Amino acid sequence: MTSVRLLPAHEVVRRAYPRPEPTEREIAAMAVGKAIDGALSRFGYELRSGRRPTVTSLMAHAASLLDEALEEGAVVLPGPERERLLGQVRGLLQVYRRSELVGLARPRTRVILIDNRVGVYAQPDYWDGKGRFFEMKSYRAIPPPPDITLQVRLFQLAFPGFKAVLVCLNRHADPVELLSATIPPLTPEEAEATLRLAYDLGQRFGQEKVLEYVEGPFVHYPLPTAAPAVPSPDPPEGAGEGA
Repeated sequence: MTSVRLLPAHEVVRRAYPRPEPTEREIAAMAVGKAIDGALSRFGYELRSGRRPTVTSLMAHAASLLDEALEEGAVVLPGPERERLLGQVRGLLQVYRRSELVGLARPRTRVILIDNRVGVYAQPDYWDGKGRFFEMKSYRAIPPPPDITLQVRLFQLAFPGFKAVLVCLNRHADPVELLSATIPPLTPEEAEATLRLAYDLGQRFGQEKVLEYVEGPFVHYPLPTAAPAVPSPDPPEGAGEGA
């Protein structure tokens, strides 16, 4: 049996760019992100089931998820502030319904396997099943800050040959703005630095598993000899945001 240390891509990003303890405002922002994720997931499921979900039903689901996340974070919002945040979710849903993301599925999780010793679970938000994957943010992340750059690079390693598209539905704009950017392919140096960083963090923080029992698909890479990139010590732009 082969022992391997595994961790998800978001854990690699979190360890590379640690954030301070979130404020109440940031907890609320993350709660909105969870509400958006849940509403969009419900939207996609309903579409793939042959149904056409209404904004009203999606908003009811989003409101329930928002309240649940706020309760978990021990944050109580005044009524007007809660309604303002739900208004952002509604505006984002309306723009999303007109975007190229509608109807796209989420790809199956892949495992970036480095030297058969460290594995990173990687799953972007959407793909077209042909040659592009999409990562969506509900705030303006173009140009991508360092943490988002690392996240997308991990996805590029997991989906070699695919074009990476970063889509931002900026809920902070009024009306919600839609931005997208195709991320350039990884250079050999960027790929090596990302693999080395993921390997080092996986060795330190990954959960030990038996490789033969880990479900793929796997994307195999040798261990680079280059030194890992040194992350910026500053909190990344958009810290505290959710989706």
